[in-house]
Amino acid sequence: MSARYEFRILGPLEVRRDGHPVVIGAAKLRLLLAALLAEADQVVTVDRLMSRLWGDRPPKEARNTLQNYVLRLRRVLDCPADGTPVVTHPRGYVIKVDPDTLDLHRFTALTLQGRTALKDGRAASAAQALCEALALWRGEPLSDLPADLLDDFVPALNERRLAALELRIDADLALGRSADVLPELRALIGAHPLRERFWAQRMLALARCERQGEALECYREVARLLADELGVAPGAELRRLHQRLLAAAPDLGETPDRAAAARPRGAGNLPSEMTTFIGRTAQLAEVRALLTPARVVTLTGVGGVGKTRLALRVAAELEPAFADGVRLADLAPLTDPELLGRAVAEALGLRDHSARPAVDTILDHLRDRRLLVVLDNCEHLVDDVAALVLRMARAAPGLRVLATSRQRLGIPGEHVLTVPSLTVPDAPSPTRRADGALCAQDGTAERSEAVRLFVDRAVAAAPEFRLTTRNRDAIAQLCRRLDGIPLAIELAAVRLSTMTADEILERLDDRFRLLSAPYGPPSARYQHTLRRVVDWSYDLCTQQEQLLWSRLSVFSDGFDLEAAETVCAGEGIAREDVLNLLAGLVNKSIVAVNSSGDRARYSLLETVRQYGQQRLREQGGATKLRLRHSECYRMMAVRAGDEWCGPGEADWLIRLRTELPNFRTALDFCTTRQDRVDAGLEIAVNLARTRCWFFNSTLGEGRHWLERLLALPTDAPPPLVAGGLAMKAWIALCQGDNPSAEAFLAECRILASELPDGAAAPPVTFIEGAHAMLVRGDPRSCALLAEARDRFRAAGQRGDAHMATMLWAMAEAFLGDRASARAALDAYVVEAAESGAEWARTWAQWCTGLFELRHGTAERSPAHLREALGRQWGLGDSWGPVWGAETLAWAMAATGHHAQAARLLGAAHRLRQDTGVALIGLRPFHEAHVTTEHRVRQALGTREYEAAWSQGASTRDGVRLALDTPDHAVLRGTDAL
Repeated sequence: MSARYEFRILGPLEVRRDGHPVVIGAAKLRLLLAALLAEADQVVTVDRLMSRLWGDRPPKEARNTLQNYVLRLRRVLDCPADGTPVVTHPRGYVIKVDPDTLDLHRFTALTLQGRTALKDGRAASAAQALCEALALWRGEPLSDLPADLLDDFVPALNERRLAALELRIDADLALGRSADVLPELRALIGAHPLRERFWAQRMLALARCERQGEALECYREVARLLADELGVAPGAELRRLHQRLLAAAPDLGETPDRAAAARPRGAGNLPSEMTTFIGRTAQLAEVRALLTPARVVTLTGVGGVGKTRLALRVAAELEPAFADGVRLADLAPLTDPELLGRAVAEALGLRDHSARPAVDTILDHLRDRRLLVVLDNCEHLVDDVAALVLRMARAAPGLRVLATSRQRLGIPGEHVLTVPSLTVPDAPSPTRRADGALCAQDGTAERSEAVRLFVDRAVAAAPEFRLTTRNRDAIAQLCRRLDGIPLAIELAAVRLSTMTADEILERLDDRFRLLSAPYGPPSARYQHTLRRVVDWSYDLCTQQEQLLWSRLSVFSDGFDLEAAETVCAGEGIAREDVLNLLAGLVNKSIVAVNSSGDRARYSLLETVRQYGQQRLREQGGATKLRLRHSECYRMMAVRAGDEWCGPGEADWLIRLRTELPNFRTALDFCTTRQDRVDAGLEIAVNLARTRCWFFNSTLGEGRHWLERLLALPTDAPPPLVAGGLAMKAWIALCQGDNPSAEAFLAECRILASELPDGAAAPPVTFIEGAHAMLVRGDPRSCALLAEARDRFRAAGQRGDAHMATMLWAMAEAFLGDRASARAALDAYVVEAAESGAEWARTWAQWCTGLFELRHGTAERSPAHLREALGRQWGLGDSWGPVWGAETLAWAMAATGHHAQAARLLGAAHRLRQDTGVALIGLRPFHEAHVTTEHRVRQALGTREYEAAWSQGASTRDGVRLALDTPDHAVLRGTDAL
């Protein structure tokens, strides 16, 4: 008979075997067991266990030591020969536990039981289950173990306990125990003063005890607190409750709606809601409940049914429960499956410039995080998304994935929820007259989600609109005929600005006969319904608006007016008419507009865009429009390259970042046509020249396009090909991928030998100089870079000349003498100042700091370096700050601030890990780093050095650490840059 083990982690770690306590004395063994129990029944990788046991500084023989710890743990637990419950797996170890033998599992099950009971109106059952769940807690979870090694797990557990407390208090309030919970709520608010839900519950309890004055004072108190501590106003739930108190609302005796409960937001990139969220109460609760036990949840359904909106609302509500926030990746614009990993990495905010696969970067980033990732519009890449999600889920136990797709992913552990249409009014029985009076009597219209959505959107489109007894039946019938599809309802509602509900219904009756006799499986029926709704919206447009709609479908993820005029004008649409036609489509809710930036940004809903693409193919104009689109973005890239390193540099940075989806679409199209390979190469080269890939942390993508295009047959002029080869080699150099850089440089040399100018072609000379400096540390690089600078300037390539000047100044600072370094720096500072380019000026500051450090007065260096770092960070540059933090560490060491230097070395190490930079491949930087590390370690001693280094490496914001160093210097006697 096998032994029965019981484990408790909701307090100090406790173990029982067959009812008897098991004493585990060694701290590392207790920590190992806790790490396994934190992810019970899941494989915990060796790397993750090493991180739990030793953080970022594992011993040399860590793997062997870990294996030894596992054997010792089995002996302490008196495990049988097969090791159960601690089982070895090819990737690590797993502890097998029964559902009722781990207190965390029992807590989770009871909490879900209570939540479900409360949702179903069974408050007494809910209260009992939640009390049992909370009784399992014996104090701070795992309080006898090092908190810093469990800092991602313990806070998440505490958050779950607080959420269960909120539910239990909701149940008590529903049972009329308002007076009983008031003392407890006072204590909870004292312990968690910024948790708005407890304040809302206390206000409600006071109101139900007929203490409205105290409830209102409670609101004033929390409003002052939030303003003082966070600089924010109370959230939506508190504001609604306050209004109900002021109005003495009779429904104060009911349980309040928690759907919009405001909580402090974690890190994320969720967009703000622009319109009212209607209905979906059951689906919201179901998805929330699924995401507690399930690792992957996929929302499926027809296009336009509201999968994305539901996912974003659930994600926003759950955001406080995820310590590392919520991230959204919209995959709709993505056409190349090879770029899926980079698209997700970009959505996660990663800045990886390395040559390794993007998926590896994602897995490393997610491994120790508690994060919710929303993958939107997966259907066109379902197999690739499924493979990626499976790897992510296996690598990151704290990860939850919420996907939207018209097709399930089909991976193990996936929970699928089909998003239904909105509820519609009941159809009148054949024995009753279906007139307005009858609908007013049965009242189903007002209660249906579809009618509520229609009325909300109709009032927005036509402010004078009201739901009346005269139009109620027509609207109810309209919503039924549209099958409750939100997109169809919204497109119909906007027409009330020019038509009555009866007229809309008459027109719908004429156009959508199939709606009265649907056929085929549900999914086909819904797709047909949506097609007809969009057909109808299309028919309401003028002929020119229809033509523009189909042409706008070639854009990905939005466009501006200039692009619309360039791509869509001609053959039936005059350029000067595009603006008015675009305004017409905006008014008809076909096109959305965002005017928050310097340029108005237009976009199509994905379903509407796909419809436009179908119409464009029917018209036979798809290829012609894609040619225009690729040419538009070729010209934009060329213009950006020509104007780079000028006064509009920062504006170009923002614009290129915004237009990346369109550049990707253009590049993808160019790879499919031999006559456009040269255009694609021109786009890729100019995006590299403008350092777009650097700024946006997409170096790997830039290299991907260059390699893909250069591998295709092309008639591109040799100088363009040479530029492409040089940019490919330059990216590989910056990634620290020296073997590839060597190979790419050899290609450059072969091509250069065939050019009229030979090896003197500016891009080839530049990459020769960069390679000589960064890989070999060769002083001859200075002359090569100076020559490249002169040749770029002679060719009128200002931005390229600036890069050559910058590298020349760096090379002289690292490899030259004081006089030559001073001359190169002076030339660079003058050039940067004259350009008016903010990015160039930041690097001039950085080079000034480097010069002072190596050839001037070291005490003057930190101020320049900090100034450069702060301005680069403000620009959104993800590349420069990596080097700013590193060189600032050198300066701190040179000026005797050794502890701060050690912290900065640790912070720079983390920044390099985040961005994939390999110092070892960049010789001058690596040598300076090694020298600094040796100097600081010798000054502090190994123990103090490692402690300070670890402090820097563990900080989440290395840039802020660098900028906030206490020993600021003041720039004296230098010209402002």
